[in-house]
Amino acid sequence: MYKSREQEIREAIDAGEYALSCLYEAKDKLNSAGNWGLLDMFGGGLISGFMKHSRIDEAKRAMTSARNALQSFSRELQDVDHVQSGFDMDGFLTFADFFFDSFLVDVLVQSRIAKAKEQVDDAIRRVEDLVRTLKQYSRQN
Repeated sequence: MYKSREQEIREAIDAGEYALSCLYEAKDKLNSAGNWGLLDMFGGGLISGFMKHSRIDEAKRAMTSARNALQSFSRELQDVDHVQSGFDMDGFLTFADFFFDSFLVDVLVQSRIAKAKEQVDDAIRRVEDLVRTLKQYSRQN
């Protein structure tokens, strides 16, 4: 069935806003994992090690949700003419996969968490810009 341009834009905005909520959740989980990781590195003991791994698992789940939401947003953007995403979905997906690979040492874990947070921050900025563009485009039509 044919969808109106306004409906396509609304769906893209909704998908973008959902992607943002998933990205913010991933950022929070990565921050928590990073904090517990630092404590564990500096002698936090058994509990901090357990908490770090628990938070890393939560961060992995949040990254998976963010990846899925970004894929959906990307599909919705394809339905909207005149909006160039400029969002490197492949780069984010590749990094998310890298993040999920084995963690060998605590310093590497901290490095990967920091890199993941940078990637999530970058994705947040890009999705916010795209949603803002879609909303402006929607007001013009």
